[in-house]
Amino acid sequence: MAPVDAIIVGGGHNGLVAAAYLAKAGLRVLVLERRPIVGGASVTEEIHPGFRVSTLAYTCGLLRPEIKRDLDLARFGLEEHPNDPSSFLPFPDGRFILYRHDPAWNHGQVAKFSRADARALPRYERFWADFAELVEPTLLAPPVSLADLAALVSTPEAEDFLRRTMLMSIADLLDDFFESEEVKVSLATGAVAGTLAGPRTPGTAFVLGHHTLGSIEGVKGAWGWARGGMGAIPEALARAARAFGAAIRTGVPVRRIRIREGRAVGVELADGTELEAKVVLSNADPRRTFLELVGPEFLPAEFVRSILRLRMESSSFKLNLALRELPDFTASRGSIVQPHHRAVLDIAPSLDYLERAYDDAKRGRPSRDPFLEFVIQSANDPSVAPPGMHTLTVSAKFAPFDLANGTWDSEGEAFADRIIDTLDAYAPNLLRSIIAKHWVTPLDMEREYGLTRGDVFHGAILPYQMFTFRPVPGWSNYRTPVEALYLCGAGTHPGGGVIGAPGHNAAMAALEDWPKLRSGR
Repeated sequence: MAPVDAIIVGGGHNGLVAAAYLAKAGLRVLVLERRPIVGGASVTEEIHPGFRVSTLAYTCGLLRPEIKRDLDLARFGLEEHPNDPSSFLPFPDGRFILYRHDPAWNHGQVAKFSRADARALPRYERFWADFAELVEPTLLAPPVSLADLAALVSTPEAEDFLRRTMLMSIADLLDDFFESEEVKVSLATGAVAGTLAGPRTPGTAFVLGHHTLGSIEGVKGAWGWARGGMGAIPEALARAARAFGAAIRTGVPVRRIRIREGRAVGVELADGTELEAKVVLSNADPRRTFLELVGPEFLPAEFVRSILRLRMESSSFKLNLALRELPDFTASRGSIVQPHHRAVLDIAPSLDYLERAYDDAKRGRPSRDPFLEFVIQSANDPSVAPPGMHTLTVSAKFAPFDLANGTWDSEGEAFADRIIDTLDAYAPNLLRSIIAKHWVTPLDMEREYGLTRGDVFHGAILPYQMFTFRPVPGWSNYRTPVEALYLCGAGTHPGGGVIGAPGHNAAMAALEDWPKLRSGR
């Protein structure tokens, strides 16, 4: 095959972002993806004839607007919309909270539980707007150091802001603003999404902040849906990359990254084929990249120890359902499309409920009463199911990778049934409406999707593994101890979610070094 300048290992969304930017800059780029489709954890797959679901990642919003504009993703078919309503949380007593992108509406929803909390809501929203104003400018650039962050702390108010966002648990932060337990839990769920932590774990306020950085159609902080499911995002990125000249090959596993005299010089495929390149970017997670694709023998011993100490833990189990009809919630009746069906839905009646679910996981048990976050893509996008039928995709927490008893191969179906029973308690028609069910355990995430220990974020996004600590101190600028090898996945700044920033930033680092890389010096 024709010689290439850059090989990208892995066709997840970050790898495709990197490919598009490098190709746009004139490099000859080849993307190699192990699975038959691109997307990594952001894919749409059929679970039953006519029913297509977002198998792992299930809601969009974090993909940086700058990337969408730079790569003209709308021209390549990407269509995203904010969820409206934004979120729905039913309670066991029949009450519920339904949030919209409408301050007056949300005031009324919160006032049902506490008038004082309704008055406090604008102050809470300003708090996170200030966080976004501080953090958003850092996303498409190398991470700022702790010294740089500390330089911002010039007043007691700034010091308190940093303390709250970096060090506090979401439970403690919410106690500063609200009195109602229902209101607090309705605002807390994003703090433990994708993270093996409970609402009282220090640092979870920051996790929530990370999840407020989205923007769709100009709506700040919005979560939303992509027409065709989450696979539509990498599909648009792949079309953009190809239009700029990149080549993408699927069904091509990479066995190892080839190293010669301390420099990455290409890859070896599973079939033994060797491919050469001037630069290699890995979209795999840090452990898989360095311990498997590179090999400890090519790396400094202290660096290897740091990679081994990375906290990589699963927190989620995915359950995907094909349904004859929509869930008919006792808190808000109706099995034809109602506003709440279009929202992100949560089953999480209290902060104590979330903490107990986490307590189970700490002891190697799938949560006996799991926290469920789910979307009904078909309520917004009928193209993913046959006429009159629906899809429902659940991200269930918590699901530890290491089980105290049994294995995920033996315990997966039992946990799937527990999730269904939990849903059926809130929507009693659910069980009889199921046509097909499909689940993905943390072990499946590792085996099928290449996510070490089922960690969708390539490492915890708690503050001690963010900024210049990501992936490890001293190596946060996308470069690695191996010359001409770069990390472009979620294990780098600014972390996980379908955000695209790691791919962009790694491409910028490689382009900065390209004059030297091109000459082979």
